[in-house]
Amino acid sequence: MTDLSHYRNIGIFAHVDAGKTTTTERILKLTGKIHKTGEVHDGAATTDFMEQEQERGITIQSAATTCYWRDHRFNIIDTPGHVDFTVEVYRSLKVLDGGVGVFCGSGGVEPQSETNWRYANESEVARIIFVNKLDRMGADFLRVVDQVKNVLGANPLVMCLPIGIEDDFKGLVDLLERKAYVWDDSGQPENYEVVDIPADMADQVEEYRMQMIETALEQDDDLLMAYMEGEEPSIEDVKRCIRKGTIALDFFPTYCGSAFKNKGVQMVLDAVVDYLPCPTDVKPQPLTDEKGEETGEFAIVDTNETLKALAFKIMDDRFGALTFVRIYSGVLEKGTTILNAFTGKTERIGRMVEMHADDRNEIDRAQAGDIIAIVGMKNVQTGHTLCDVKHPVTLEPMIFPEPVISIAVKPKDKGGSEKMGVAIGKMIAEDPSFRVETDEDSGETILKGMGELHLDIKVDILNRTYGVDLIVGQPQVAYRETITMPIEDSYTHKKQSGGSGQFGKIDYRIKPGEPGSGFSFSSTVVGGNVPKEFFPAIEKGFATMMEEGPLAGYPVLDVDIELYDGGFHAVDSSAVAFEIAAKGAFRQSMPKAGPQIIEPIMKVDVFTPEDHVGDVIGDLNRRRGMIKDQEAGVTGVRIKADVPLSEMFGYIGHLRTMTSGRGQFSMEFAHYLPCPQNIANDVIEAAKELKEAK
Repeated sequence: MTDLSHYRNIGIFAHVDAGKTTTTERILKLTGKIHKTGEVHDGAATTDFMEQEQERGITIQSAATTCYWRDHRFNIIDTPGHVDFTVEVYRSLKVLDGGVGVFCGSGGVEPQSETNWRYANESEVARIIFVNKLDRMGADFLRVVDQVKNVLGANPLVMCLPIGIEDDFKGLVDLLERKAYVWDDSGQPENYEVVDIPADMADQVEEYRMQMIETALEQDDDLLMAYMEGEEPSIEDVKRCIRKGTIALDFFPTYCGSAFKNKGVQMVLDAVVDYLPCPTDVKPQPLTDEKGEETGEFAIVDTNETLKALAFKIMDDRFGALTFVRIYSGVLEKGTTILNAFTGKTERIGRMVEMHADDRNEIDRAQAGDIIAIVGMKNVQTGHTLCDVKHPVTLEPMIFPEPVISIAVKPKDKGGSEKMGVAIGKMIAEDPSFRVETDEDSGETILKGMGELHLDIKVDILNRTYGVDLIVGQPQVAYRETITMPIEDSYTHKKQSGGSGQFGKIDYRIKPGEPGSGFSFSSTVVGGNVPKEFFPAIEKGFATMMEEGPLAGYPVLDVDIELYDGGFHAVDSSAVAFEIAAKGAFRQSMPKAGPQIIEPIMKVDVFTPEDHVGDVIGDLNRRRGMIKDQEAGVTGVRIKADVPLSEMFGYIGHLRTMTSGRGQFSMEFAHYLPCPQNIANDVIEAAKELKEAK
């Protein structure tokens, strides 16, 4: 029986290039899990094991690994930083108890750090902060601490101060212990000395130590009172208070160092043990009913409870399908039969493995608090609950964003079609933000994703991993349609042709809904003019028609329909008759309600050196962008803007040309807005031509 207080389920997350994967490598080396450190820039990092990751030097899918430090077991997930793969971060945070947020010492709080931080807040995950790359030009630890306060609205608790900065960075002062750690130039993490605090830092150390102790002791009134009266608290008491405040998300212990140079990583590992929660310290996962509403019950982390586990990731590798599972309650043993609460089907557990990136270690038993992988499960998808056959329960499900960009692909040769079908099936299971549709008329396969890079990688995987040669079409924007004015109308469906007929009359109001509300249906019929049992059929009739708008056949958003009256026939009325009436009503009324095309607007965050700011802003304006904010940093300027997705294709190439290769950008979906008339006309025209061509 394992002691759960010695478990730490943690994720490492940050913006692209802040050094997450390098930090993970150093942790694995220090904990003895690997003997030779692999570098990201050489394509040799342990957790970046996909070919695409090694070539591009970025993390694409989260990787799991297990290691030990000070008798504590760490289950670590290294997550991607690129905005197109945020879904990987979201689903990892969902099953973790704690996290390490890595920030770049010179880049500071970057766009993706904000998104990840927001996800972590929503998932209520306790975190410590590691400000990395202090050996880089322009690095400034205290500036990053200020950004964490101002940009993220978080409360960083400074636990150490750097000795020297940029090229002179050589060590750290541990504020709690009042000790200075100085590393030599060998690059070995164990080659450090504990020395006296540099004389010129003494005042600064005392000032920050006092702030840290006062903030920590706010967690315990008695200790704070004693401290105010001049009584120095013990280090154990301070640590206990820091742990309590960290788990309550009141503050975030903040460390610094250089993972690449092996300086400061030990302190982060000690902080994970000392301050991040074990599985029993965090709020238990809520259970839900079939509609996803919370029932008020929870999955208590206890090995004596019945089994409750969440499948949070599916991965297909050379050994077959792997289902990553976080066990919340109970015990899972090889050979047992479990229930998938989503499908209602049972499955037998064959092989279970503990993961180390893409290597595995066979196990026979796992328990509450563990993150493991199960080999060869058939019908399990991301977000499904696995539970005891006799005690079915559902854990809070995961919600994934809708794709905003699509491309049409078809195999170059006939033999590729079957291969592509199998490969795409596996890829959809692995990545819930990747969708695929088949255009029945043209026979083309439409891939949908979160951005250009996302789809680029998918095509690359189809090509290299599965050997499917593709012809790739131009990227397409996920336009939508909506209405601009309210309308009141009536529709009667009547059909008489011998035998029983069909009759359904509905009086309804259609009006524009709130932005982002999708489709809503309500009924205010009184007096039984339309019997209640037909309401679902009417709603279904309208809802199915929302898939295809009147202008260009794009799905319709943000429409509110109210049924206020109607009529029925005692014999001829049926659910089918009212469903047909609703469909006819949609066709009749939508063109009268001022339909318009709306387009996805992206939240774009551009980083550019100062001397190119004018060019970048001019270019964004030409792309119909709305500049929201500019922020000058040490190494350049960040420009935030809202820009239509249709104007952003191939932007990275333009940006690099304008900024001599030094510009970077990230974007994520923000909202839909109406298209300018000339663009809407082009979209409608293109849809018409496509229809005629078919």
